[in-house]
Amino acid sequence: QVQLVESGGGLVQAGGSLRLSCAASGSIFSINAMGWYRQAPGKQRELVAAITSGGMTNYADSVKGRFTISRDNAKNTVYLEMNSLKPEDTAVYYCNADITTAWGTSRYWGQGTQVTVSS
Repeated sequence: QVQLVESGGGLVQAGGSLRLSCAASGSIFSINAMGWYRQAPGKQRELVAAITSGGMTNYADSVKGRFTISRDNAKNTVYLEMNSLKPEDTAVYYCNADITTAWGTSRYWGQGTQVTVSS
C-alpha cells in the first residue's frame, strides 16, 4: 500500500509565502516524476509544477518565478515553495507521484491541502 501525505497548507495574506510538503510511504521500489496540481472552486484541476527523478522541472506559466518545486529522494518527499502568493493561487493543492512497486508503476495522489490567499 502506497500513501502520499501532504502538509503545509493554510491561510496567508497576499504577498506571503507557504511551503507544501508531500511524503510518500509504503512498499516503494522507486519514484519517477512527482508533481503538484491545484483545483480552485468551479475550475478543473491544473498542473502547477512537476519534477523528474533527475531533477528536471516544469512549471505552469502562472507560477513561474514565484513557485519552486524540489524533492528529497532519500525521504521520498516533494516540496513546493510558494512565494509572492496571490488570491488567485487559492485552491486545494494535490501532490502526485509515479511510483513503482512490486505490482508495477502507477500514479498516486495525495488527499489535498487547502491554500487560501487573502487580499
